[in-house]
Amino acid sequence: MKTLKLIAICLFTTAYSFANISSTEKDALLALYNATNGTEWNSTWDLNASVDTWYGVKVENDKIVEINLKFNNLNGNLPQEIGNLTSLKVLNLGFNKLKGTLPTTLSNLKELKALELFMNGFEGSIPSELGGLKKLESLKLYSNKLSGEIPSAIMGLTNLKELLLGSNFLTGNIPNEIYALSKLQKLSLMDNKMDGEIPSEIAQLKDLEELLLSTNQFTGDLPMEFMSLTKLNTIMVSDNNLNQEYTSISSKNGPALMHLELQNSAAIMDIEKE
Repeated sequence: MKTLKLIAICLFTTAYSFANISSTEKDALLALYNATNGTEWNSTWDLNASVDTWYGVKVENDKIVEINLKFNNLNGNLPQEIGNLTSLKVLNLGFNKLKGTLPTTLSNLKELKALELFMNGFEGSIPSELGGLKKLESLKLYSNKLSGEIPSAIMGLTNLKELLLGSNFLTGNIPNEIYALSKLQKLSLMDNKMDGEIPSEIAQLKDLEELLLSTNQFTGDLPMEFMSLTKLNTIMVSDNNLNQEYTSISSKNGPALMHLELQNSAAIMDIEKE
């Protein structure tokens, strides 16, 4: 009798655990599992177990708030159903084998603070719909095959602290509206096909610590206004078509631009001596 009671309790507990997660959210997870060859993941899911035991899934108040499946051999496309996980705060699928285009349904994830899809094979343009993710603090799409221009809608993500879009095939200019990203600490557009002049509006990003723009086709000069970026400790603008070649600087002892200015001044003095 005790055994039967224990079995009944276990079954009730399992059913109750599943019931806590809405069928919509569970179906979205299953869509992700099926679309990315879940049986071959490094750490796969036991579909018969409670959702809150699934690897990389975090549940709070019966809602899925985090999916962290980096380095997990996901292979396939990101399904449209991902947009049904409307309580999601963190989505990290970095270092996998995902491909195809980024689903526009990502714009449904209004609570999202971190969207990290780096080191995959995504292609196509960056959806302008991502501009609706107003709580986003980290957008990491580097090392994919994304193309086209950076949507101006991204400049509306005023809570962004990290915008890392390097190592893609992006074209066009850096939007002048970038000054709106007033909380930005890290900006990486390196190793793309972007052109035009580097906008002086970047100098309005007073919290900027890293500026990585190397290996593009930027022209003109490095704006003098950048000298006001007192928190900047890393700057990389080499391998462009700028009027002057700059050495990449990373300094823990103070603003990188101060070191950059001193180096360039010394170089000019050497030329004048000759």
